[in-house]
Amino acid sequence: MKIDVALWLDNLSQVPAAAKAAEKLGFSTLWTTDTNHNPLFPLVLAAEHTQEIQLGTSIVVAFARSPMDLAYQAWDLMRFSRGRFILGLGTQVSAHITRRFGMEWKTPAVDHLREYVNALRAIWHAWQTGERLNFRGQFYKLTLMAPFFDPGPHDFPQVPIYTAGVNLRMCRLAGEVSDGFHVHPFHTRRYLKEVVLGAIAEGAASTGRELGDIDISSAIFVAAGDNQAEIDAAIGFVRQQVAFYASTPSYAPVMDLHGWGDIREQLSRMAIRKQWEKMSPLVTDDMVEQFAIICTWDQLPAKIREKYDGLLDRVTLYTLFDPQEDQERWSNICAAFQ
Repeated sequence: MKIDVALWLDNLSQVPAAAKAAEKLGFSTLWTTDTNHNPLFPLVLAAEHTQEIQLGTSIVVAFARSPMDLAYQAWDLMRFSRGRFILGLGTQVSAHITRRFGMEWKTPAVDHLREYVNALRAIWHAWQTGERLNFRGQFYKLTLMAPFFDPGPHDFPQVPIYTAGVNLRMCRLAGEVSDGFHVHPFHTRRYLKEVVLGAIAEGAASTGRELGDIDISSAIFVAAGDNQAEIDAAIGFVRQQVAFYASTPSYAPVMDLHGWGDIREQLSRMAIRKQWEKMSPLVTDDMVEQFAIICTWDQLPAKIREKYDGLLDRVTLYTLFDPQEDQERWSNICAAFQ
């Protein structure tokens, strides 16, 4: 199992130092997110200031961008990083695609994402081989690639593509076409084992692959501290996160598997009324224990292995990484996964 880190920074000027620190500490991959900043810009700086650490998106919203535009960015990042880039794709939900990005929501989303992945690979194949670009699908027609617009081949043409999702169809799709899968942090060990991995294996089998051919990655909720007061504060944060995600219909299968449907419905009604402060108390201690690892920092590596060995290939702590603080703590965690 590999230990990765998420980059949460407000200023691009902070990226070089953070990337250098992550590599020095021994993290396997540095991930960026498509939330309040573009996820690709920081990776250019990270690639320039590091030598070995892998660099990836977890995730970039595919449907907010044309496949050609993202193909150029990924191709350049793969070349510039000398083969260290991982392109993680996600769909987002229709409201964000239509109302935040101003794009059209196309259904079924799983078919759209499958075609998006295939379109990217067709573009890269054309650039690498010089063959004519002739991709024709339900959602995209890509047939024009004059030499002036062709970046040409390079030494690292195999760009790994991870996809992300929660529902069964997205999990199966990962098994069919992806190099890896980003499991949403809103999961339990039971949901991961009984639902997610089974669906990925089913998708893999449909295309002559095996579950082991797909890299399984996830950010994980952790309520850790050096003392009980710190652990209790971390538990409070996890309660808030669980309440937020549980109120969203997309994540209903996770709650329903455990028989928490009534609580999910209550949380959904509160979210509609924007009663955010009343939601966390509905998240029980048992729910927190199912969603998060609760322990001291020195116990954390063993607890991660206890929960995820045989299920995940790489984990990212769902917590802030400050390269200026807690160097010894992060170093000890990374060393445990070498």
